[in-house]
Amino acid sequence: MTEQILCLNAGSSSLKCALYALGPGDRLALAEKGEVEGIGTAPRFVMADAQGRELARREWPAGAALAHEEFLAEIIDRIEQRDGADRIVAAGHRVVHGGTAFGAPVRIDARVLAELERLVPLAPLHQPHNLAAIRALAALRPDLPQVACFDTAFHHTLAPAAAHFALPRALAENGVRRYGFHGLSYEYIAGVLPRVAPEIAAGRVVVAHLGNGASLCALKAGRSVDTTMGLTALDGLVMGTRCGALDPGVILYLLQQRGMDAAAVEDLLYHRSGLFGVSGISSDMRVLLASPDPRAAEAIDLFVYRIIREVGALAAVLGGLDGLVFTAGIGEHAAPIRARVCAGAAWLGIDLDPAANQAGGPRLTRLRSRVSAWVVPTDEDLMIARHTRDVVCNSSAARR
Repeated sequence: MTEQILCLNAGSSSLKCALYALGPGDRLALAEKGEVEGIGTAPRFVMADAQGRELARREWPAGAALAHEEFLAEIIDRIEQRDGADRIVAAGHRVVHGGTAFGAPVRIDARVLAELERLVPLAPLHQPHNLAAIRALAALRPDLPQVACFDTAFHHTLAPAAAHFALPRALAENGVRRYGFHGLSYEYIAGVLPRVAPEIAAGRVVVAHLGNGASLCALKAGRSVDTTMGLTALDGLVMGTRCGALDPGVILYLLQQRGMDAAAVEDLLYHRSGLFGVSGISSDMRVLLASPDPRAAEAIDLFVYRIIREVGALAAVLGGLDGLVFTAGIGEHAAPIRARVCAGAAWLGIDLDPAANQAGGPRLTRLRSRVSAWVVPTDEDLMIARHTRDVVCNSSAARR
């Protein structure tokens, strides 16, 4: 019987999963990967093996009123009833916000769940769905160990000057501070840089996690020293539907002069801004890059401009720059965006090799480049699997 770890990443309209087999010495090997898309509209489930070969597919009627629990049951039944040879021994969840209380992955119990519920206002787009998946799995498999892996934990190394807002101290003492996100992705990149790009791994690196959600992280010797996201995942770069950095006065104007309430402002900033809001066309960078519409070009210009500006700011924080790393959907696949960012950061010493960039790297710069640029695919699922294995194994050893 093969023991396996289930990794879950629950969103508002999707449920992503990955299954890792535990081998000798607790080594992890990806066995299957899947996703339920279109939750709330026309749900569809696809599961594939580690080589991308489709293993299962199911679709539900449009408007099917199904909750996370039903979809989780479909995933687990498919795994455990396939041939009776596999057994899920633990589940790990991506949890976006861990606040100040959780600086490392933790086994979930009632106390942990209550604390995570308290953080929902800080991540309203993600946290409720993360917690819904945890509760649904607990109902289906009450004895299955579950582990929360936090996107904020990697940034607990931020110094006070990087973490604090210039607000009254009492607010900071009540958790109003900069946390940073995409930590599982940055943790993975920091872990593989010694192998992929050893010449920069111990130095000053800016990692650009560019996807529908986007942020930058400044690494010094593999540790986070600053990042572009703050209290929530709204801050920093322009994103698919999120605004990024915004003058707080805009919020006051919307409330006081435009008569919007808090719910309307939240919807505007989270769902109707970013690339989608500026272009009026799409939040998908692939669609915008292919569009002849000048509004698409304006949205891309703003996206790139903000990245270049923040790369410069983080290089200043680091006291110089040794490397720039692109990762996530746009960072890994959009060569035109990488080219424009590298051109804008050429003053730092980046000498892009256009052919290498078009080929997707991993190294994007010429050998003579004083600062090197790279494409490094991220793997948040593997980080979740590793953390889950370590937490559950350590807990089991402690009980023995």
